[in-house]
Amino acid sequence: MTMVTASRYAGLEGRLVIVTGGASGIGAAFVRGFAGQGARVAFLDRQVEEGEALAAALAAEGALEPLFLPCDLTDIAALRAALARIHEARGPAAVLVNNAANDQRQNFAEVTVESFDGMMAVNFRHAFFAAQAVVPQMRELGGGSIINMSSIAWMNGAADMQAYSAAKAAVVGFTNSLAREVGPDRIRVNAIAPGMVITPRQRALWYPDERKIAEMRARQCIPDAIAPEDIARLALFLASDDSRLITKQCFMVNGGSR
Repeated sequence: MTMVTASRYAGLEGRLVIVTGGASGIGAAFVRGFAGQGARVAFLDRQVEEGEALAAALAAEGALEPLFLPCDLTDIAALRAALARIHEARGPAAVLVNNAANDQRQNFAEVTVESFDGMMAVNFRHAFFAAQAVVPQMRELGGGSIINMSSIAWMNGAADMQAYSAAKAAVVGFTNSLAREVGPDRIRVNAIAPGMVITPRQRALWYPDERKIAEMRARQCIPDAIAPEDIARLALFLASDDSRLITKQCFMVNGGSR
């Protein structure tokens, strides 16, 4: 694999960045990436041990210690309270990364109203209300960047993922509409749709067979594995001033898969 040189975005230094679902996987790569840029990072997750360990590790490495708040993002009252605590402690947010999700596979015939609502709650609803809470803070700053995580699952028509795919398609619709709403305030709203990113969770639950991973990678134009850091690099760009006129877009990071 070719060596990758990380870009530096001086404008991110000191800015408050909020990441949901930031304790592990792609979310942890977001937290690490923004902390490495000198941003002030706050992140939410219900994985308490992992979140505390990540915040402590980054502080030990010399980064500005992120503010970690345990939070069940499906509880909108708890989400609003956590975001209010961040605002009180750190001031207005310049960047919001709506990352938290659960790509649970489901048998379509067995999906209940309750399990469907649960998938909407964990994959879409919190993004809507987190943005609602943070937009006034960005208006106070004179601009900002909201980055919503979608997925190529809804584009490709992945099997056993009807509820998840519906939620991730909704993320793009929400992104487009909100971008139109807040564009005059110089708030940018974009989405990222990752391809196959094999995190420890993905490997344990969905891709224990290396042959299946190889088959999926063979569909890519670029054969390299997609790492969480590859997704984070795009988020850094979309949060930076270098992307100041980029909004209402959904970017695929999938190696050109088919």
